[in-house]
Amino acid sequence: MRDLLEVKNASKSYRVKSGEVKAVDGVDLMARKGEVTVIVGPSGSGKTTLLYLIGSLERPDTGEINVFGENICRPNADLIQYRRKRVGFVFQMFNLISALTALENVVLPMDLEGISPAEQHRRAEELLQRMGIDHRLQKAKANRMSGGEKQRVAIARALANDPDVILADEPTGNLDSATGKVVVDILAGLARRDGKCVLIVTHDEGILQVADWAYQMRDGRLKGMEVRG
Repeated sequence: MRDLLEVKNASKSYRVKSGEVKAVDGVDLMARKGEVTVIVGPSGSGKTTLLYLIGSLERPDTGEINVFGENICRPNADLIQYRRKRVGFVFQMFNLISALTALENVVLPMDLEGISPAEQHRRAEELLQRMGIDHRLQKAKANRMSGGEKQRVAIARALANDPDVILADEPTGNLDSATGKVVVDILAGLARRDGKCVLIVTHDEGILQVADWAYQMRDGRLKGMEVRG
């Protein structure tokens, strides 16, 4: 299906000193464009590993991941283009380049795609303004910004190449509750208004308020949760 992201029986294990740890254990998941899917679970439950599998930062040991008709686990899949064009990442620690300005951080993914400098600048300004980052802040170095400002810049960067999927890993983990709500509302808006497939992993069950679909993850296993409207 062209509007469906589907994970089928995905597993991922790691070797540690004490033996093998199964971070993701036979997971099935579905998420759709225009909707927010939330996975809740404690630290160490495997939810970040699952997000990395979907984003192709890690490869599953077994299983299949289909993203809008594209099987990203097939041997000849172009994962570099997939990461650059199809998915946008939002991380708990923001992962901005601290020596660059907000504008430069958002421009960077477009520069890697060979987009013209004029279009890079225009789109970066537009995205930052949409996230509430004014012209003054756009010129500020990332290391001089507040946590909320950094996360809004990170969301703008995730949108730089207009991806279909936004993957958010504990996006409110380093924010106070009021700022966290702003960030969650922005992410929900990307699904509702822009038609993005937004997948959020978090330990904060309050984020379930914006979920269309929800799962709980524990010990590498996933189960569906009821979402009350």
